[in-house]
Amino acid sequence: MTAAMLSLGERVAVELKKGLLKKIFVEGEEGYIVTMQAGDDAVLTVSATSDTKLGLLFLDMERAANKVANILAFQ
Repeated sequence: MTAAMLSLGERVAVELKKGLLKKIFVEGEEGYIVTMQAGDDAVLTVSATSDTKLGLLFLDMERAANKVANILAFQ
C-alpha cells in the first residue's frame, strides 16, 4: 500500500510541477505515517505517534533511507 502511495505521489508532484517527490506524509488523529524512497528498489515507511517531533523524524528517516540505499547498491 505504501509503495502505491509513493508512486501516486510521484505522479502528482510531476503533474503539479513540484519537482522530485521527497516524502509522503499522512496525519491521522493519533499519529503519522511517513513514506519515502530508499534507493531505487526500496521504500521506507514509519508509523509515529502524534507527540513525535517531526523535524527529528524526517532527519532520521533520511539518514536511514540513505543507509538502506547504500546497502542495497552493494548487493
